[in-house]
Amino acid sequence: MLRAVAVNGNVVLDPGWIYPEVAELRKALAGWSWPDARAVLDRVEPAERTELIRIGAERFDLAGFLHGVLAKDPADAAAAAMLGAHFTEVGWRIRTRRPAQFVSREQFAEFHGWLCKAEQVLIEAAARHPEDPAVWVCRLPTARGLSLGGPEARRRYDRLAATDPHHVPGQVQLLQELCPKWTGNWDELHAFAREAMLAAPPGSHAGSLVAEAHIEHWTDLPEPDDQQYLADRQAELVEAAQRSIWHADFRRTIGWVRAAGVFAMAFSLAGDLRSADAAFALLGNFGSERPWDYLGDPHTVIPARRAEARRTVEDAR
Repeated sequence: MLRAVAVNGNVVLDPGWIYPEVAELRKALAGWSWPDARAVLDRVEPAERTELIRIGAERFDLAGFLHGVLAKDPADAAAAAMLGAHFTEVGWRIRTRRPAQFVSREQFAEFHGWLCKAEQVLIEAAARHPEDPAVWVCRLPTARGLSLGGPEARRRYDRLAATDPHHVPGQVQLLQELCPKWTGNWDELHAFAREAMLAAPPGSHAGSLVAEAHIEHWTDLPEPDDQQYLADRQAELVEAAQRSIWHADFRRTIGWVRAAGVFAMAFSLAGDLRSADAAFALLGNFGSERPWDYLGDPHTVIPARRAEARRTVEDAR
């Protein structure tokens, strides 16, 4: 059962508190037990496995351990994917997520060095395991960071989709690539998000891609056009929520908190506080760093937005 606890402004962001499998994986990695880590990774669904590999890769001292795992078994796809994701995580931390003009030449050089190391690991993993979704998902942020271009990112995504056409972690990565700040444009971005939502099974987390695409578009607009933009997309946001977080088949598998949080943020910014309140009610005390960090510290922003939505709904009664 999921546990909600009051931490830092009454919102829980740490996935280790939200998803039991994350806590289990972290415990296994802290004890340097790859068999225990694999036991967690092997029993979950493919999209959850990808998310766990990404979260596990955030541990700062993994490289030596995972090199040892691969020395014993070079064919271990999970270890290779996590090592590649780890090198990518190190690189992005050095680069930061600030616009390119605020990143120094030295930061870019280190960033590219780490992503090249990730590519070396992941190219071999993809050759050994072309059917492994996590490997292809991990290759999407390296393509983006190394500026390999939209066609190459699409090629990698297509290899993923050939194995798992509704793999939301990979769709989230391609969605970023399709933003104008990388290699795409708004028409491409919104078309992809909507197509992915409509193709996915009812209740899929994929519906959140529509809301996330609109949030990305919102970040590029000046005030007051930004709020009006989201208000004008209210019907699209409601439709997407009905196909995902408000659908009877919506499942609280790993990633559901981000999916619900994307809707809560989009509805809140659009001024649809009744819908925002419904999304916040689903979340309870849980939250995620992204996309709330676009608005500031999520520990502060989420409780404030949640309280505003609740107050508005209560005042309307």
